[in-house]
Amino acid sequence: MTDDVYPSISPDVLPTSDHIESESVSPYELREQLIKEPISLGRSPSIQQIHTLAAIDVGTNSIHMVVVQIDPDLPSFTIIAREKTTVRLGDRDKETGYLTFEAMTRAMSALKRCQEIARSLKVEQILAVATSAVREAGNGRDFLQHVEAELGLHVDLISGVEEARRIYLGALSGMEFNNQLHVVIDIGGGSTELVLGDGREPSFLSSTKVGAVRLTAEFVTTDPISDIEFNALQAYARGMLERPIEELQTYLQQADSAIVPRLVGTSGTIETLAIIHAKEHLGVVPDPMHGYQIQLKDLRELVDRFRRLSDAERAQFPGMTDRRPEIILAGALILQEAMILLNIETLIICERALREGVIVDWMLTHGLIEDRLRYQSSVRQRSVIRLARKYQTDVERSKRVADLALSLFDQTQGMLHTWDGEERELLWAAAILHNCGHFVNHSSHHKHSYYLIRHGGLLGYTETEIETIANLARYHRRSAPKKKHENYRNLVSKKHRQVVSQLSALLRLAVALDRRQIGAIDHVRCELHPDTHELHLHLHVAQPGDDCALELWSLDYKKDCFELEFGVRLVPVLEPVRIAN
Repeated sequence: MTDDVYPSISPDVLPTSDHIESESVSPYELREQLIKEPISLGRSPSIQQIHTLAAIDVGTNSIHMVVVQIDPDLPSFTIIAREKTTVRLGDRDKETGYLTFEAMTRAMSALKRCQEIARSLKVEQILAVATSAVREAGNGRDFLQHVEAELGLHVDLISGVEEARRIYLGALSGMEFNNQLHVVIDIGGGSTELVLGDGREPSFLSSTKVGAVRLTAEFVTTDPISDIEFNALQAYARGMLERPIEELQTYLQQADSAIVPRLVGTSGTIETLAIIHAKEHLGVVPDPMHGYQIQLKDLRELVDRFRRLSDAERAQFPGMTDRRPEIILAGALILQEAMILLNIETLIICERALREGVIVDWMLTHGLIEDRLRYQSSVRQRSVIRLARKYQTDVERSKRVADLALSLFDQTQGMLHTWDGEERELLWAAAILHNCGHFVNHSSHHKHSYYLIRHGGLLGYTETEIETIANLARYHRRSAPKKKHENYRNLVSKKHRQVVSQLSALLRLAVALDRRQIGAIDHVRCELHPDTHELHLHLHVAQPGDDCALELWSLDYKKDCFELEFGVRLVPVLEPVRIAN
């Protein structure tokens, strides 16, 4: 059976292939004009044909995959296959916090199985993301590098807030919000995401380190759970959820204090609770579960029953697959405490979550649903501008530098480099944010820029992309990229290190061309002379009589990285303003 989905909104040791067996906040604080006047970055080529894609979610408890066919004409996607394997990456070493060899082996096996299914369905591209367990493990990045080396599968590590944003997109792909406020809650193995939105731009996004696997591992040692452990578990869950829910309610009150939002629940724990509830109250499990409702009073009864049963007894409930009986109490308790704090009595089930959100995000970045999701298509740009303003960057000056950098990028594309729209967008972001380090200190501000970008919570980007942007900004001045620099070594792929090496050289030139920060250079024209290995850079002056001496000096000072990287000599040619007779 397929699912039609229409976007409906205006460590030490790593496992090798020998071990693998194939087996069956508020981030949005921008003014309205930024939405009305999106920044032009160029567009990916339009996609005419139907595409088959797979999205993989490497979670704390399980690895999930959906395979979809995307019809760009509607636009819509149809789910043609699903795969799930419980791997428990969250069962980390208690002393080191590292992912264990056994968990990584299970994960590698599950990912290999996903690849085989994707290959059999002629999937063109696999979009994979990793969340809480890999984010927090000391060897998480090493594991992802190993996955790429062994399986050739690149997995993006996303932040908790970015995870929440994509969960929101996934929920919107399968549910009409009708411009009414909804709270979306997703209880995973390692974290719980909360989103407040009305089908348009989310008002609030959060990710809290309370999850079903995490809390079970930290608080439960008895079976059935003892009263002492249950009370500690309940108090901890409530305590961790209080702050994000208070912040969410602040945004809710700003909208209208009388509004009671609908609560939408997604993912495995909540779906399992819905299956149990439906079986007991209806005698059957609805297919699909989408739209099914659970009352808080019924959830309280389930929690009370679960606490009195052993894992083996809980396993007799319908829907209790794999190791779910061990963690269902913690998951149900998190949901119960969230509903109590939110003062919401009814939960509505949504079968769309992170995986579907990854697909919608891909469609957005490729311009397939721009008309119906216009605000989301520029989420990256708006997030960058928000961060620039937060750190009191001169945005107008940064836009001039960005325009010059993108002009250099466009004119040298196919001539000196082969990067495309994705890398172009990273260069734009770095150009806007390159000077944000002044917020900390003028001295070594390029290094401060790296830190602020790296930890600033940019939305819409993967961790690798954020690392790339931060490195591009880091190298807009002073030293060229070097392997001895820790920040440069943080770039896990040769491709992204090359992006930084080449595009930071372009950014240096753009910064030099605005040395006086007055827009002295109106625009540039690049002219390559292959016979002499020279690039003539024609500088069109903005004001008559301006000799642009400081810009020329700065360009001469900064051009070495460019010449070394691209193997050409840079020859500036000043083009004065032509005064009409």
